[in-house]
Amino acid sequence: MSSASAAPVSSETRYYRIGEVSRLTELKPFVLRYWETEFPILEPVKSPSGHRLYRQEDVDLVLKIKRLLYDEGFTIAGARRHLRELSSGGDAGETGARTSGIGEAPTTQLSRKMLLDLRDGLRSFLTLLETK
Repeated sequence: MSSASAAPVSSETRYYRIGEVSRLTELKPFVLRYWETEFPILEPVKSPSGHRLYRQEDVDLVLKIKRLLYDEGFTIAGARRHLRELSSGGDAGETGARTSGIGEAPTTQLSRKMLLDLRDGLRSFLTLLETK
């Protein structure tokens, strides 16, 4: 963490402690701490006593990371790259920066989601067939 993360706590902004974020996102606290090391963009402020204080945008980012990793099948490196491209305003489809070759056009994202759903469905059928 950089020294910038020890910012003063504003009375206007709502802050969440790691336990609250854990409950809201249904993730264990150790996962949140690990993601802080893997995703430089995720940097909750620290209280003077050293406790992590997540802003609403941090909670939203955690939910986005969770969706990328758990629902869309990204690796940690792929999710990190995807978030970096989004924050820089770059279009991965034009830059070709994604190693999978999949662009970021909305139809491509939809196709990826459909393929992941299809894969899960096929795995379910395979499991049913193997048990008979």
